[in-house]
Amino acid sequence: MTTNATQPAVKVLRGGVIETTHAAHVAVTDAQGRLLYAFGDPYRLTLVRSAAKPAQALAVVETGALERCGFDDADLALMCASHSSEDRHIERVRAMLAKVCATEADLRCGGHPPLSDAVYKAWIKRDFTPGAVCSNCSGKHAGMLAGARSIGAALADYHLPSHPLQQQVKRVVAGVCDLPEANVEWAIDGCNLPTPAFPLDRLARLFVKLADAQDRRAAAAGSRTLALARIYRAMTSYPELVAGEGRFCTTLMRAFEGALVGKVGAAGSYAIGVRASAATAPHTGGPALGIAVKVEDGDQTVLYAVVVEVLRQLGIGTTEQIAQLSKFDAPRIVNTMGVETGYVAPQFRLERIDCPPCEG
Repeated sequence: MTTNATQPAVKVLRGGVIETTHAAHVAVTDAQGRLLYAFGDPYRLTLVRSAAKPAQALAVVETGALERCGFDDADLALMCASHSSEDRHIERVRAMLAKVCATEADLRCGGHPPLSDAVYKAWIKRDFTPGAVCSNCSGKHAGMLAGARSIGAALADYHLPSHPLQQQVKRVVAGVCDLPEANVEWAIDGCNLPTPAFPLDRLARLFVKLADAQDRRAAAAGSRTLALARIYRAMTSYPELVAGEGRFCTTLMRAFEGALVGKVGAAGSYAIGVRASAATAPHTGGPALGIAVKVEDGDQTVLYAVVVEVLRQLGIGTTEQIAQLSKFDAPRIVNTMGVETGYVAPQFRLERIDCPPCEG
C-alpha cells in the first residue's frame, strides 16, 4: 500500500522559491502491530541502520551478558547509542571493555570524525587521531564482545555474519519484529557489523514493543518483555549517552522525560515508541504507539523536521515539549553571514488506515 505517492513530504524554500523537494515514508502502529496511520509507503523495505540498535542490544541482553560482565543501565544505553564521541562516551566504552576483559584492539569498528562539531573542533586543536573506541557505534561493539563472552564464543570475528553471536542477533531481530528470519535481509553497516532491512512498519512495531514493555513491566511474566522494558529505561534515563549534547535523540528524550524513546538510523531512518497516555488514547484506545520514518534521500535535517511534524499531527507532546525541539522543527536556513535565506517546510498529512491486525 502506498499513500500520497506523488506528493513530496517536505519542500525546502529559498526566497520563496522551491529549491528542493524530499520524499518520505511514515508508518504508525499500535501495540498489536496494526497500521494506524501512513504516508508514502509504510511497507518500504528499509535498511534501518542504527535504529536497529535496541533490537541488537536485546540479543546481547538475552545472552545474560549484562549480569556476567557487570554492565549497568548506562552501559546498556551506550550499547543502543550513536554517540558523539564525547569524553564521557569514550571513557565508558573503555570501562565496558575492561569489564569484558577485552581491549580496544578487539573492536572491529574503526575510528572516524565525530558526529559532534564541538568534539571535532577539539580534536583538530589537539591533532587527535580517533581509534575504534571513538566510533559512534563503539558501545554496540563493546556489547557484542560481552555477548560473545557470555555464550562462550570467540571474541575474534564477533562481527562476521557467521559468528554464533550474529546468528543469535539475526534470530532475535526477526523475532522481535514478528518476521520469519528469511524475511529479514542483511547488509554490512558503516561500523562493520551486520545491519538488518525489513518493512518500515516493522521498525514502528519494534519501538512500540519497547514502550509497551515499559508500560506492562510490573505485570510482565516474560523475560523478553522485561528485557525490552530495561532497554527502554536505559535509553530514556541516559539520553545523553544515546546521542550527545545538541543532538536530536538526546533533546527529544530529555523533552519528553521518559514518555517516549527515540533513535536515529543513518541515511534517513528514525523510530519512536510512545508510552500509553491520554495522547495515545485517541489513536490506540489507550496503549502505546510506534512511529517509523524514512526520508528517501537520507537528508538528516529533513528527517528531524518530519519526525517533529508527525508528533504534532498525532498530538504527542505539549506545546512546551514541542518547543524544546524548535531547533529541528521546520528549521530556518541561514547563510555564512547569519542571514536567513530559507526554511524547511513539511507538506504531508498522515492518512488514517483501518486494517485488521497484522499477522507475523
